[in-house]
Amino acid sequence: MKRVRSLVIVPVAALTLAACGGNGDDSGHPSMNGHSMGPGMSMSSAPAGHDAQDVMFAQMMIPHHRQAVTMARQAATKASSPEVKGLAARIENAQQPEIDKMTGWLKGWGAAMPSPGGMHMGEGMMSEQDMKKLDSLSGAAFDKAFLEMMIEHHQGAVAMARTERAQGSNADAKTLAGSIIGSQSAEIATMRNLLKDR
Repeated sequence: MKRVRSLVIVPVAALTLAACGGNGDDSGHPSMNGHSMGPGMSMSSAPAGHDAQDVMFAQMMIPHHRQAVTMARQAATKASSPEVKGLAARIENAQQPEIDKMTGWLKGWGAAMPSPGGMHMGEGMMSEQDMKKLDSLSGAAFDKAFLEMMIEHHQGAVAMARTERAQGSNADAKTLAGSIIGSQSAEIATMRNLLKDR
């Protein structure tokens, strides 16, 4: 029994030291284990101070945002409405930096990254068939399909962000979730108004 206990205690101690960022630096200064902090990153982006919900939020929201960016880029050449094109550009400009931020968190947390080509069927995600349909459209038909799909897509993101706000522990992740709820709820209202004219 003593041998079993020692086998369990050693890995746990090693994990605890790794999570604390122990690297032999006794200066008392926090260490990023050789990684410099990028612009806009705070100490709360470090491995400490997160839970499984924070990791899941980033792992699901990254592919969700990637799909929205793909849809938004299609609008640049396929949409006929200047309002739809403008909205799509704003979506791309907002979501790409958020993808970069969440990618940095996952790296800092030592968590698995979502596959760049993979499609996680999270809330509000379009199927491959939906994406092919959207890609086949142009003009007014594209505008209508884009707005309908992006409303559903945004609703999924808002639902995931609400779960993060309720269950997550990382301050930065919860702040981002609040920002997503606010910005994407406003965009849903805009898109519903644009659909009325279609």
